[in-house]
Amino acid sequence: MLIGILGGGQLARMMALAGIAMGLRFRVLDHGSDCCASAVAEFVRGEFQDLELIDRFSNGLHAATFDFENVPADSVTRLATVVPVRPGAAVLRMSQDRVLEKQAFQSLGIAVGDFMAIDDLPGLCLAAERFSGQMVLKTRRLGYDGKGQARVRPDSDLAQALGDLGGAGLIAEAFVPFQRELSLVCTRGIDGAMVFYPLVENVHIGGVLALTLAPAKVTESLSAQAHLAARRVADAYSYVGTFAIEFFELEQRLLVNEMAPRVHNSGHWSIEGAVTSQFENHLRAVLGWPLGTAQARSPAAMINFLGQVPSPVPALRLPGVHWHDYGKAPRAARKVGHVTMLAEDSSALVARIHEVLEACELAHWKGAFEPAMQRLLAS
Repeated sequence: MLIGILGGGQLARMMALAGIAMGLRFRVLDHGSDCCASAVAEFVRGEFQDLELIDRFSNGLHAATFDFENVPADSVTRLATVVPVRPGAAVLRMSQDRVLEKQAFQSLGIAVGDFMAIDDLPGLCLAAERFSGQMVLKTRRLGYDGKGQARVRPDSDLAQALGDLGGAGLIAEAFVPFQRELSLVCTRGIDGAMVFYPLVENVHIGGVLALTLAPAKVTESLSAQAHLAARRVADAYSYVGTFAIEFFELEQRLLVNEMAPRVHNSGHWSIEGAVTSQFENHLRAVLGWPLGTAQARSPAAMINFLGQVPSPVPALRLPGVHWHDYGKAPRAARKVGHVTMLAEDSSALVARIHEVLEACELAHWKGAFEPAMQRLLAS
């Protein structure tokens, strides 16, 4: 069976690696010459907006999906006239616009932080007054990994902040003094059945995910809140496939930050750390196959490599370490690989994280990671 993927980054690459083991073949469409998924899939180079190319790309496919949410929804709609595309264009359109996304969650009774759509300086001034000058200003579309956003404080130059982000098509979000970021990865099948990976805790550096701890130490109440939010949005959009929701935790209450309608960086630990990886479950869902259990095998952690991949040899001398090099050219803050660690318990996992940071010459990240690791160790 031949599966098409719009987008040829590391998510498509890991999806194909999971599917090859199940006898699947893959074709990816990407505009970049450095498409890292081309090492494991047939590569078609071109623009996503080229609908004639979409028609040619679809030839012979059994099903299709995408590996990032900035694929044009019109292209997904066009492809879906020929072959099943899962998830569909409706949830993609919603998730591509931060205002529409938050409005959608609100309509489903899912808690989000306060926000305002911003198109001019008077609107931003009104938001500054409403949010007491403490807010995050973001582009409504296309921003990711800390790009397209700026923290705004009472002493900030509002006109400058507005101009830096394009002056229109923005969203102001009230600053949320959250204790930590949690994310939930889950998969919904064609029949509506869902499996939930455990909630994980994430740590960012420079706006980019650097560490994921799985499972996070959470209460049953937090897990129930996260599962309810995910089920509501998945059922509302008849979602098929894997997706992630990022949450802010505030005193045993969750606020949704955003949704990713695809496999997600905070689920990479599942390749080695779960009974069925997020990538395998996504493909099972896309093909209408039964879903696998999402149970964690053991405590796990994932560290992203940003900018360049270090030498694997020192880290691979350590037990329970698994190495992933995406084959991407080095570039500042770019996700170019990750390492996963498994351990028998939380204390052993924290010790392993420290060892891997030393082995990968990332010891300067220890301070940023320490609060999350201490929470994992707390009784």
